[in-house]
Amino acid sequence: MARSRYTVSLVFLTFFVISLLTNILGPIVPDIITSFHVSLTAAGFLAFAFFIAYGVMSIPAGFLVERFTEKPVMVLAFLAGTLGSLSFALFPGYRVAIISYFTIGAGMAVLQVAINPLLRVAGGEEHYAFNSTLAQLVFGSASFVSPRIYSYLVLNLKDPSPDQNIVLRILRWLTPAELPWASIYWIFAVSAIAMVVVLFFARFPKVQHTAEERAGSLNMYRSLARQRVVWLYFAAMFAYVGCEQGTADWMSSFLNQYHGFDPHTTGAAAVSWFWGLLTAGCLVGMLLLKIFDSRKVLIGTSIGALFSLSAALFGPAKLSVIAFPAVGLFASVMWPIVVSLALNSVEEFHGSFSGILGTGIIGGAVVPVIIGRIGDYAGLRSGLAFLYITFGFVLSVGFWARPVINNATIRPKKASAELLD
Repeated sequence: MARSRYTVSLVFLTFFVISLLTNILGPIVPDIITSFHVSLTAAGFLAFAFFIAYGVMSIPAGFLVERFTEKPVMVLAFLAGTLGSLSFALFPGYRVAIISYFTIGAGMAVLQVAINPLLRVAGGEEHYAFNSTLAQLVFGSASFVSPRIYSYLVLNLKDPSPDQNIVLRILRWLTPAELPWASIYWIFAVSAIAMVVVLFFARFPKVQHTAEERAGSLNMYRSLARQRVVWLYFAAMFAYVGCEQGTADWMSSFLNQYHGFDPHTTGAAAVSWFWGLLTAGCLVGMLLLKIFDSRKVLIGTSIGALFSLSAALFGPAKLSVIAFPAVGLFASVMWPIVVSLALNSVEEFHGSFSGILGTGIIGGAVVPVIIGRIGDYAGLRSGLAFLYITFGFVLSVGFWARPVINNATIRPKKASAELLD
């Protein structure tokens, strides 16, 4: 089958827009708390609404794609993203935000399931590993850009100047003066509806799903559910996503509350660098995994993340604002290592197991709420200390994992010669 660079570019664009819509919550949490006068727990429920939809839809999305194919499902998913963004842009309020985040999360979850097989077919199976890595870099670049767009909009709408460009003038007219941060949802709505139009007119290749990509039967899920190792890796994915989102969602609030940093500038920049380093760290991780056993890399990066978290929570202001993004650098390789260890630890039904692991994304729903709940009673520093438990569990994987197949590493020539002897 002929490869399609156009379709590969379309998948990359989809990854960019997904990330643009999904990783903005951290910078706006302080605004939500201030604007809607809600508790830390209530603010945490916004992440809960988003990631519970993400987790719940991971397995059903596979069935939808098999039943209706990629194109109509992707169009429907972006329509959900448009509806969710537009609803909040038109009626900004806490209750609307909960519904909005759930709707956007459901749409983005479906997209994630649909585009990976599409990338394999359009780019060629032999280039899939490279294209997947490149897609993650594209995803990370949008996570880096999104908080900066937010910061630009808030600063310019809060203190308007007469020579503003037409986009800012339109957003100032559409957005309540007391909620300049809500303007970013107009950007999200336009981005999502633009993707609907692009996808509607796009031609898609026919995708034949491999066994790894199929949703699987109920019997497969029952068989996996009886294995203790499956639940352990589900817990590991739950813990990792909880670490990632718990850090990203609350760091701006922490820096504002304990060190007085402006969430619209320094706080947003810290979140931006968190995602940027999370992306850049993948390149370093790829090199480390060619040299060391993945379990050793996981142990080392987990310890690094725990040290960075400690510096962020208990260090002075100048150290804290650097240490929070550094957590992202160390966390960057945790997801791929845990997934690879998990899939290499079972003999069959890898496609179904991938769906179970994807459901572990609900950790991003639960952990931020726990942090907020503890924060309401004992302070946000105590709330964020809960991440010691989740990072600790990810660290433990490096000790108890027993994969059937280990990651391939570059062996020294001397060791190779000894093996041959």
